[in-house]
Amino acid sequence: MVQPVDVYLYFNFRSPYCYLASKTMFDALEAFHVNVLWRPLGGWEGRSPPDVAKVKVPVARQDVARIARRMGIPVNPPPLTTDPTLAGVGSLLAEQQGVLRDYVVEVMRREWADGADIGDLDVLLEVGEGVGLHRAALEAAVKDENNQERLKANWTEAQGKGVIGVPTFVVGDEIFWGQDRIEYLEDHLTELRLARL
Repeated sequence: MVQPVDVYLYFNFRSPYCYLASKTMFDALEAFHVNVLWRPLGGWEGRSPPDVAKVKVPVARQDVARIARRMGIPVNPPPLTTDPTLAGVGSLLAEQQGVLRDYVVEVMRREWADGADIGDLDVLLEVGEGVGLHRAALEAAVKDENNQERLKANWTEAQGKGVIGVPTFVVGDEIFWGQDRIEYLEDHLTELRLARL
């Protein structure tokens, strides 16, 4: 049997482009039976720094609204102060428990469609419970300093691979940055599949 291809996936829950990606990336990855190496990020990691973000936000919101309209999905941005770190840490437990896809999709929906602050622990616990995570286990996981350190290590790893933003998919030396590059990722995975036949 052919070994599945490793796909590193760098993701920050505060990115609207990660919201858009969450609607299509799982189907794309599952179609190729790849080994997804989930790498959530926290804080500003993988995003424009605050001074750039101030200028970029109005333009990005117009851009995201246009793309979302074409995709037929709602957009209602969360508060600007929303911190994605707890959601990123919580995703580690979701992956462990086999509900990563449900967790990511629902967290992003609550944040970017409902406008909820996913940095609020109560909001996050409610979402987690809704996808089958035990409330106490999720709370313990997000408060675990080792888990929080893993997010920082993910960003260090990402930078070492040449990642400059999110969402980013890395396959070998190939870097696919942005939700609008998923189709190119699929093309690449198709080529790899054909080469291995």
